[in-house]
Amino acid sequence: MTPSTPRRIADDHVTRVAVVDPSVSTWLGLAPQDDRLPDLSPDGAEEGARLARETLARLDALPRPDREADPAELTCARLLRERLTAELRVHEAGEHFRAVRNLQTPMHALRSIFTMMPTATEDDWVPVLGRLRKLPAALDGYRATLNEGIDRKLLAAPRQAEVLADQLTAWTGGPAGGPSWFGDLVAPAPQRLRPELAAAADEATAAVAELRDWLRETYRPAAEGTPDAVGRERYLVMARQYTGADLDLDEAYGWAWEEFHRVWTQLRTAAAQILPGGTVQQARAHLDEHGHGVQGAEAMRDWLQALLEEAMDALDGSHFDIAGPLRRVETRIAPPGSAASPYYSSPSLDFSRPGRAFLPVAAGEEQKTFRSWRLVSTWYHEGVPGHHLQLASWAAAAEQLSRYQVTLGKISANVEGWALYAERLMEELGFLTDPGRQLGYLGKQMMRIVRVIIDIGMHLESAIPVASPFHPGERWTPELATAFMGEYVGLAPGHLNSEIVRYLGRPGQAIGYKLGERAWLAGREAARRRQGAGFDLKRWHMAALRQGSLGLDDLEAALAAL
Repeated sequence: MTPSTPRRIADDHVTRVAVVDPSVSTWLGLAPQDDRLPDLSPDGAEEGARLARETLARLDALPRPDREADPAELTCARLLRERLTAELRVHEAGEHFRAVRNLQTPMHALRSIFTMMPTATEDDWVPVLGRLRKLPAALDGYRATLNEGIDRKLLAAPRQAEVLADQLTAWTGGPAGGPSWFGDLVAPAPQRLRPELAAAADEATAAVAELRDWLRETYRPAAEGTPDAVGRERYLVMARQYTGADLDLDEAYGWAWEEFHRVWTQLRTAAAQILPGGTVQQARAHLDEHGHGVQGAEAMRDWLQALLEEAMDALDGSHFDIAGPLRRVETRIAPPGSAASPYYSSPSLDFSRPGRAFLPVAAGEEQKTFRSWRLVSTWYHEGVPGHHLQLASWAAAAEQLSRYQVTLGKISANVEGWALYAERLMEELGFLTDPGRQLGYLGKQMMRIVRVIIDIGMHLESAIPVASPFHPGERWTPELATAFMGEYVGLAPGHLNSEIVRYLGRPGQAIGYKLGERAWLAGREAARRRQGAGFDLKRWHMAALRQGSLGLDDLEAALAAL
């Protein structure tokens, strides 16, 4: 029998999780004919925790490594232990009993399964039909978990239930009763299966509408009085899951204020180049009216796709090696009822499903003029050299690392930190010298800084520093955070509200962008100092992309050693 190693145990964990959780197997591109849906009941959550405990026990049973142990095995073991321990802390805190928010809920995971399934042939549509028919039962399991949360007094705040219910309304066709998301999904199906698929889509839509009504009529009243703020103890549990670190929240909060003042000065300088004598807000308004625009969502999608291809051509060979499946990345319009921010979905391990960057478009705005100055640095973040280049590189290196390190072991702050580093790299390389693009880039930097301030501030109800230009000495509330973000980030009202609800619903996630970028920059600078004149940025980038997932407790030191 082949002896166990950390990497074998880690990869076996991925296999076992994929067996019990079809959303994982679909994401990985495994078992394409599987028509199951995840068990979203309390029993399903406990089964996931059981697998985590068993894997930790197997890891604990390995002999203690000696000084000559393979460093790759040690890295994998450390990641696996940290990730499963963080996962179990979240489970034991009962977070699955209150998984109600505007993204990353079991509801969003269910819908994403359908977006990842192949539909090229008639045979491909058969498991789609099976999953549509099983969707009502899956929603019953989700509701059972939330009902137990009600019984245990573990609830999300009322605003989270309101926003999720509104999203589900969009999925069902909106207040006016237009085509449902599931109806649109099956519209291109082969004629022979279309009647069955349409009937199953109608049943799925009805089940979503029933859950929406339950959220409004049962869950929302039960949640009355649940605070938005989660407090320091719960925040640290969630932040560990997203960052792979036990954070000093007071240090992070103070550092973010220093960054706020630095970048606000840069924003004012950039605004003066666009509109001499004007404020940042006036410069943004000027660009929204007169800046480069693209008419219509589909044309904007095409423009952004061309931007990614231009970036790949410019960076390949000089700062990265971008070849083969790494060059396959698609820009798509996000499905209705999504959160307001763009997002990325990674490729399957065999690259049969490419990486995809999604552009959210509000209902009724499909033909509006999209202003590119707000989106250029974002698409570098979501696509190349950001999320796509990192996560596709991980998929390509899965066998050399371990499948666990590039899939279930993924740590948000590492990934988001790289993507924010990618934006900065493009600025350093001269891709954002246009005044509008520069203002857009700095605005995105400011948004990520503000996220650290208000995400920690709202949940810990921290005091605003006396040196702040905004409500000095007061304590953060969602209302103050909304006003602060509106003044210094300048988002449209719908996007602004979506962001605030997101931070309140996923405490500790939004801080990882800027804290992750800090670790990437510090690691690069340390490597540059260590190597001196021999430092090669392309070589460092490629080594960094091949190292797989690391938490912030380990990332900076690992990058410095490359």
